[in-house]
Amino acid sequence: MASREQEESLSEDLICSICLDFFTDPVSLECGHNFCRSCITQCWEKEINSCPECRQEFPEKNLRANRILVNLSEKARKLKLNGKEKESKLHCEEHQEELKLFCETDKKLICLICRDSRKHKSHNFLPMVEAVEIYKDGVKSSFDSLTEKKSTVLEMEQQQKQKISQIRKQSVSLQSHITSEFTKMHQILTEKEQRFIRDLREEEEKILKPMEENLCEIQENLNSIQEKLSKLENQLEQKDGVRFLKEEASRKRR
Repeated sequence: MASREQEESLSEDLICSICLDFFTDPVSLECGHNFCRSCITQCWEKEINSCPECRQEFPEKNLRANRILVNLSEKARKLKLNGKEKESKLHCEEHQEELKLFCETDKKLICLICRDSRKHKSHNFLPMVEAVEIYKDGVKSSFDSLTEKKSTVLEMEQQQKQKISQIRKQSVSLQSHITSEFTKMHQILTEKEQRFIRDLREEEEKILKPMEENLCEIQENLNSIQEKLSKLENQLEQKDGVRFLKEEASRKRR
C-alpha cells in the first residue's frame, strides 16, 4: 500500500501543472518550479512572464533545461504504458485466470475454473468472442432503433419549428394589418369630425347672422329711445313755463 502511494506521489512530481501530463522537454524557472518548455512558452505568450504556480514575475524569459526530469519523465511514461498493457488483459479476481467465458445466467465474465465451480452449476456459458457478437447484435439493434427514433424526433422538431415560425409570421402580418386598419379608421373619423365641425359653424353663422342684425336694429332703436327719454327728462326739469311750452310746441311739430 505504501509502495502504491509512493508511486502515485512520484508520478505527481513528474507531471506538468499546465498540461497535466508527464514532462516533455522540461525546463526550470528561477523560482524552482518546472514545466514543459512548450507549455510555459505558450502561457507567456498570453500573459506576463510569471510562474503559473507561485505567480512570481520575471523580467526576462530564462528557461533552464532540467536533464534529470527528462530521464525520470520518460521512464514514468514507459511504466505507465506497460501498466496499461497489463491492465488490458482481464483476469479473474478469484482465480487470477484469464477471463474466457461469459455466463449468460449471471451476465458476467468468468474463467474456466469458475465454470466448473458450484457457484455456476447448471448455468449457460458462451465463449467470449461469441458472446461479444451476440450482444453486439443486440446493441446494434438498439442503436438502429434509436437512430430511427432520433430521425423521427428530428423531423418532428423541424415541423414544430416551421409551425412556430409560421405562427410568428402570421402574428406579425396580423399586427401590421390591425395597425393599418386602425390608421384608416382614425383618418376617417378625423375627416368626419372636421366636416361636422365645419357644418356646425356654417349652421351657426346662418342662424346667428339675422339674429345679430336684429340685435343691431334693437340696439339702434334703444339708443333712439334713450335719446328721446333724455330730451323729455330735460324738458321736465325745465322750470321756466314759457320756455317749456315753446319746446313742447316745437317737439309736437317735429
